[in-house]
Amino acid sequence: MMKSSLKIAAAVLGLALATTPAMAQTKKELVQKILLLQQPGVEALARSLAEQPAAQLAQSARQFMQNVPADKRDSVVKAIDADLKKYADEAVPLLRERAIKLAPGTLGTDLETNYSEAELKELITWFESPTIKRFQQSAPALQRSLAEKLVDETRGQIEPKLKTLETAMAKHLGLPPPGSAPSGGAAPASGGGAPMPGNRGAEAPRK
Repeated sequence: MMKSSLKIAAAVLGLALATTPAMAQTKKELVQKILLLQQPGVEALARSLAEQPAAQLAQSARQFMQNVPADKRDSVVKAIDADLKKYADEAVPLLRERAIKLAPGTLGTDLETNYSEAELKELITWFESPTIKRFQQSAPALQRSLAEKLVDETRGQIEPKLKTLETAMAKHLGLPPPGSAPSGGAAPASGGGAPMPGNRGAEAPRK
């Protein structure tokens, strides 16, 4: 009788130990798992924030390239490329590391406050779906493709509007119209019009 009772107790204890990890999965642990699953997205956001101002500077630099003597443009482009790379090498890791540290106190707090354990488990199941993972991996390329096609197909319509806007702004500021030579015969500063906005990232100015 004693041996039989011990066997039953051992079996019950074994079952309890086997199910404890699943039962001990607290709301905070569920949130941590979601944050880990979403870390690639957090890192992508940090990279985008780091690269956006560099891309704007590169776009502005393109406006001034025609003021650079033709025989020096290659060296100028290489120098700007090097500067852009140096900036990215320093800024992207900095923002990525900081974003990962901030995520628990922002995204994590929102998830823990506004979602139930059942909803968090549902989110984890969704994020761990192979189909969702594959879609998330391909989403940036799909977005870039859409953006590039959108820019190509609307360039002729948008560039005149940007030119009109640039001319109006110059007039308000009392500056010469874009593309005109200022007094003294200096070369035009704007390069003859506003560039078409695009989604090309932090690239160096083209010749």
